[in-house]
Amino acid sequence: MRVLLVTGEYPPMQGGVGDYTHELACALGALGVEVHVLTASKAAGGEHLVSPREEAVEPTVHAVVSRWGWRCWRILQDVAREIQPDVVHIQYQAAAYGMHPAINLVPTRFLQSESRPRLAVTFHDLRVPYLFPKAGPLRRWVVLRLARASDVAITTNAADFQSLQSAGGVGMLDLIPIGSNIQARPPAHYDRMAWRERLGVRAEDILLCYFGFLNASKGGETLILALAELVRRGVPAYLLMVGGQVGASDPTNVAYLRRVRQLIERLGMTPRVHWTGYVPEEEVSAYLLAADICVLPYRDGASFRRGSLMAALTHGLPIVTTRTPGEQPTPTAFSIPRLVNGKNVLLVPPEDPSEIANAVQRLIADPGLRERIGRGARELSEHFRWEDIAARHLEVYRALGVA
Repeated sequence: MRVLLVTGEYPPMQGGVGDYTHELACALGALGVEVHVLTASKAAGGEHLVSPREEAVEPTVHAVVSRWGWRCWRILQDVAREIQPDVVHIQYQAAAYGMHPAINLVPTRFLQSESRPRLAVTFHDLRVPYLFPKAGPLRRWVVLRLARASDVAITTNAADFQSLQSAGGVGMLDLIPIGSNIQARPPAHYDRMAWRERLGVRAEDILLCYFGFLNASKGGETLILALAELVRRGVPAYLLMVGGQVGASDPTNVAYLRRVRQLIERLGMTPRVHWTGYVPEEEVSAYLLAADICVLPYRDGASFRRGSLMAALTHGLPIVTTRTPGEQPTPTAFSIPRLVNGKNVLLVPPEDPSEIANAVQRLIADPGLRERIGRGARELSEHFRWEDIAARHLEVYRALGVA
């Protein structure tokens, strides 16, 4: 079987969808699939991420798309003609394609012959692209068009599955969760206290961590307000911001980072906030393991589509994160476990710094609870292994009639 994965970003570009695509490509390769990746030219010329998993098989990368405008159709057509894939699989996130709708209309304008490959799309979120001022409902229609015109639409979480299901008109719809892009593999001879000391954090201090890019949906300002509240209560708390700050795809992240930094300065938290910047995977793992508690205050609630949450689970961290407003259970056809308050996370309301501070203090006061939630997080992460995710993709491809 030959599969062409299409993604707006790919390592060494910084971005969760790019990292996801790399992990999926390597896991599919380990199952005997010949994998090619079509991606942005910005991914060329740099050192590509190499999977640390021994069984991984690196894909062939075609980093040839300078812009994801209308001309990307011709490039996709040329690459597909060259490699003759059985499946073309688009990894969709509007920001990764510059908010341009060309990728949304690929099923309509391309691959319509009888001999065409099967077309799959994974929605990493359902954010709509930019079309023109006051486009309104047309922007939502463009996203639905991609789902409805593809042979199969895949979501990564129950909320997006139910959203597409309720919209109607989607032929084959599936749910395959993501895994962690960061494995719990710190450098050799890892010394947790040494990594804390390099940050100026003592054994008796409480080191909170946050992982992932900052944008308006992730509650960065709420996190800083919670840190300030903990300090006001006399807690010796510090915050470690792990990884790159804004990523390669979404320009709005830069403005939001500026707002967060201004808030840190205004509240006098600058000495208590440490930034690692973009670092290799093993260093990300080392920093996460150095922390006491992970705080992920998503404004729209915790979701398994969040790679930062998956990384925290994989590292067995006690996690404070946010409830999803109006959350509905996972469809019974999918045996995906749930975040359970007090078992594998502590859940708090979105945009509530005081409740985050309360949850952190609860974990500080109860080491047994901290240990149980960390263990529950690690056990939960076992349901999201890349080899299982790749196997589910193979099942979907075969359901499309691909041998």
